[in-house]
Amino acid sequence: MMWGFWYPALRSQQVHGRKLVRATLLDVPLVLGRDAAGKTFALRDICPHRAFPLSFGQFDGSTVECAYHGWRFEAHTGQCQAIPSLTADSKLKCERIYAGSFPCEERDGYVWCFVSNPEGRALDAAPPAAPELPTFSSHYQMAHLWADLPCGVDQAIIGLMDPAHGPFVHQAWWWRSRHSIREKEKQFEPIPNGFRMSPHAPSANSAPYKILKLITGEPATTMIDFVLPNQRFEQIRAGRYWLSSRTTVTPIRSDLCRLDFCAAWNILTWFPIVSFIIHVFGPRFIRQDTEVIEKQALGLKYEDRMMLVDDADRQARWYFDLKAAYLESKRTGAPMKHPIAGPVTLRWRS
Repeated sequence: MMWGFWYPALRSQQVHGRKLVRATLLDVPLVLGRDAAGKTFALRDICPHRAFPLSFGQFDGSTVECAYHGWRFEAHTGQCQAIPSLTADSKLKCERIYAGSFPCEERDGYVWCFVSNPEGRALDAAPPAAPELPTFSSHYQMAHLWADLPCGVDQAIIGLMDPAHGPFVHQAWWWRSRHSIREKEKQFEPIPNGFRMSPHAPSANSAPYKILKLITGEPATTMIDFVLPNQRFEQIRAGRYWLSSRTTVTPIRSDLCRLDFCAAWNILTWFPIVSFIIHVFGPRFIRQDTEVIEKQALGLKYEDRMMLVDDADRQARWYFDLKAAYLESKRTGAPMKHPIAGPVTLRWRS
C-alpha cells in the first residue's frame, strides 16, 4: 500500500443528498457524504468510542451521529461535537476527540480522498491538488467505466501496462488477433513519479485507431504516461480533435482492486461514434482483462514469483523500481531518486 496519494473512493453520482455511503481504500473503512452545501467529506468509518461504524448513523448536513451512543462528529474534520451521556459536571473535553478524517475533492465525476495514514490523522500541510484529467477544449463529452479486480494492486498495475497480451487476450475483429502481431519500437522518457511513452503514431493493427483516422482525416499521435501510485494517462491527438483518458487501479483490500476508466473527447460530439466505441467495446475489453486476472490468481496461489523478461516487461520493472524509490524516499526523507536515467527505446512484438 502506498500512502500519501489521492485515490478515487467513489463516483460522484454515488454520493447524494444526506445519505452516508461506505467505501474502502487501502484497507481503510470510510464513510462519505455531502454537507448542506453539497461539498463532499470522508471520515474513517469507525467511532472512536466503541468502534461502531459511523455509516450506520444519521447525518444532519453538518454532523455525523453514531447510532450506538449518539456521539456527533463534524463531517469534515471529524471533531467530536457532543457526547449525550456526559453530565454537566463532567471534565471530559469532547472537542479533543476526533474520528479520523481525510481530505476530499471532486474531479472528473469522482470523489477523491487523500490517504496519508490508516488512522486519518491530521496532515502537517495541505495536500497537493487532486488529479484531474487533461482536456484541450471547452466543449467535450465524458464517459466512465469501472470493474472490480480480484487481485493485489501490483498484479493489476503491471497487467495494465503490459503491451504484449493484447493479441491473445483481446482477440476480436474490432481490435486485433495473434495474426496481426508485429514488431513495435517505442521511445520512453522519465517524468516526475513516473514515465512516458513519447508521442508516436498509434498501432496500425488496432481497429479503433483506424476508425479515428477515418473520422478525422488526419494522422493521429498517442502519448501514454504512467504516474505513481496507480494512474495511466493516454492522449490521442489528430489535428483539432483529441481524446484524453485516465485509468486508475485503486487498492481496496490486499486482495481486491477497482479499475476506473474516465475519458473525455471532442471528436464529433454531435455523433455518438466515440461514445459507442467506449460503452460497447470498453466493457468487453475490461471483462477480458478481469477474466485473465481471475485465472492468473489460480496460479499465484502456488507460485507468487513472476518472470519479467526483456523489453516487453520493462515497464513492469520500472513500476516496481519507482515504487521502491518512492518508499525509500519516504523512509529517509531524502529526495526520490528516479530509476530511469534518461530516454530509452524499447522493442517488443505485439
